Order: sequence, then C-alpha cells, then structure tokens
Amino acid sequence: MHKWISFPHREGVCSKQAHADFPEEAIYEREAGRSGFFGPAAHFHHQHAPTGWSEWEGDLRPRAFDFTLVEKASQITPWAVPHLLHNADCKIRVWRMDENMDFLVRNSDGDELLFIHQGSADLYCDYGHLAVSEGDYVMIPRSTNWRLEPSEPMFILMIENTDAAYSLPEKGMVGNHAVFDPAVLDIPSINDQFRAQYSENQTQVQVKRHDKVSVITYPFNPLDAIGWHGDLAVVKVNWRDIRPLMSHRYHLPPSAHTTFVGAGFVVCTFVPRPIESDPGALKVPFYHNNDDYDEVLFYHAGDFFSRDNIEAGMVTFHPAGFTHGPHPKAFKAGQAHKKKFTDEVAVMIDTRHALQFSDELDSVENKEYVYSWQDTGLQETGSQTMADDKK
Repeated sequence: MHKWISFPHREGVCSKQAHADFPEEAIYEREAGRSGFFGPAAHFHHQHAPTGWSEWEGDLRPRAFDFTLVEKASQITPWAVPHLLHNADCKIRVWRMDENMDFLVRNSDGDELLFIHQGSADLYCDYGHLAVSEGDYVMIPRSTNWRLEPSEPMFILMIENTDAAYSLPEKGMVGNHAVFDPAVLDIPSINDQFRAQYSENQTQVQVKRHDKVSVITYPFNPLDAIGWHGDLAVVKVNWRDIRPLMSHRYHLPPSAHTTFVGAGFVVCTFVPRPIESDPGALKVPFYHNNDDYDEVLFYHAGDFFSRDNIEAGMVTFHPAGFTHGPHPKAFKAGQAHKKKFTDEVAVMIDTRHALQFSDELDSVENKEYVYSWQDTGLQETGSQTMADDKK
C-alpha cells in the first residue's frame, strides 16, 4: 500500500482552506494534486491566471475536437467506427446509425458503456428488451449479444472498459442512495417485444476480440432466452436521474460527480445545479493540475459556463501535467456571481494513463484551442476555425 509523504503546511499569504476566501492580492488559486482528487494536494495563490500563457510549443497541449464532424462515425456496426481516443484501459468512439441491425454484436474485449447523445432505439440483448433514448447511459457487460432498432437517428458516445468491468463509485459518508439511488437503474425485460423477435432465421454475431472481428453464424436467432436469474445484466440510467452533490459554501471537485468506475479511469457526469452562493466560495471550476490523469470532456447539452465557443457534440482534452480551469470570461462572471444556476450536461472521462489520438481527429480539431484562455479576439479566431470546418 502506497503511503504518501504528508505534512500539511502553510507558507506565505494563503487562505485557510481550499477554494474559499482567497487573498485579495492573489485571487488565482491553483490546485496541484495527485491520484485525481484523492491524493495529497497543494494550493497556490497566484497573482496572475495560471492559464495566462502567450505562446505554446510542442505536442503536450490542451486540444478541442468536434466529434459531430467525424466522417467514419456513420456505420451499420459499431466495430467499424475508429477509436478516437484510446489507451490500454479505455477506448472512446462515437457512432452514428439510423438503420435496424439485422445481426448481433458482442464485445469480448470488455464492458461497453453507451451514452445516447441523440436519438432513441429499442435495444435487444441476451437479457431482453430495453428502450433507450437521449441522455441514457447503457452499460453492456462484456460478451453480451445485442443489437439496436432505432426509431430516430442515433448519435452514441461509446466508452469501452478494456479487459475489465464497470462498477458504481463508493459513496462513503453520503451513503449508497446519494447522487442516484441504484433503484433507478433499469434492466431489460423479457416482454412481448422481446418474445416477438424470436425466430428461426439465420443470424450472425459479430464478435470483437483484440479489436479484430470474427463472425459466428447461427441457423436461428440466439436472443431466445425465456428467462434468467442472477445479478449480472445490462443496466440503464439517465442523467436526469442524477441528483448531484453540492454545497452553497464549497466548490466540490469533479470526483464528486463520478457515475461509473472503470479500470484505470472514471466516468463523471456534470448536470444542472445551483452555483455556490456563499460570498467567499469559488463559483467556477478551480484552476488545477490533475497531474496523474488525462481529462476528456464530451459536451452533451446546455450552456457550458466555464468554456467559450463550445457546442454540443464537441470534446475537450486536457492532458496531465497542464494547468487548466475556467476561461477568462467565466472567471470574471464567477467573481461577479452573475449566474445562479448551471444548465450544462457533460460527460467527463478521466484516465490514469495517457491517451493516444487517432488520425481521424486531425481534421476535426480546433488548432487554436490552446489560446482560448487569452483575450476575446483569439477565442473568436478559434471559434471561427471550427465554424469554417463545418462548412
């Protein structure tokens, strides 16, 4: 078991505690922390914004992508869409589809988490039938057979937990029913719709293993179960079922919004909530170096109050070893307490090991995003670059 060198210390002019009551002469607090937001941390009080750089060179940099522009996302099978961001623990893809699947798919590499960004469909799987729609997380256990019949075009964020299983986060002192009660989890049902799809027709199963696809042909539909029992199943939860932890006096770290835990990464969900109201409390995300994790944010809906020029379907990437935080306009709005409530919905994936990028991302990247923490002129330049890409 790792034991950190721990010796809480105060040096110079500093606040009594994190994220509140900053010294007037140094209002920019920066958190340098280890093990996500669970390890030791130091909080610095800077005279200048930690994101106030004037030039940036090299591969390590914040990046932004428009996943709505990924050309190879439209496929009849999810195994034909490319990994966009990936490492040994986690594979992130987006998938567009609008036709019924007349075959089954099975991921033998790990659990699959689908986040339904757009659309609705009927999911048929080993466990039965489940209706899915916008805002749903659908966790599909490893080696489950499944297919979709969309009732409207689907745009799906896919997050593979490679060679591992998803779990729910430990909720500690707030108890098991906080954030969302496990009772809200939906599971498939062997209902009339499921029984109606029994057939003796030849059916193929596309099995993905080590990112290679094998095809198994049956002279019948393998989704023919008449019942099952146990504690392993596909589960569904919608972001609207999440009741976020919050405090009017303290800005909670992103880890408080963890929805699923993978091996080497976590999936968090940011949903609408009141903004902190205590006069001394920080009212925007704090500047931080999440020094052990890469951070990916998929923007689903609403007004993304800490980022300028970000729209639904876009993704930002903030690598380990880089200070990030609110854009200047958002920081000033937080000081003035202009907003009383957030209305953003976003999915965050924090990975313990560095992510790699596919070639598909090069054509959908806003190359100026690294300068979006500067003055408005450069922010608008970056936004125009992305807008030009859409034309």
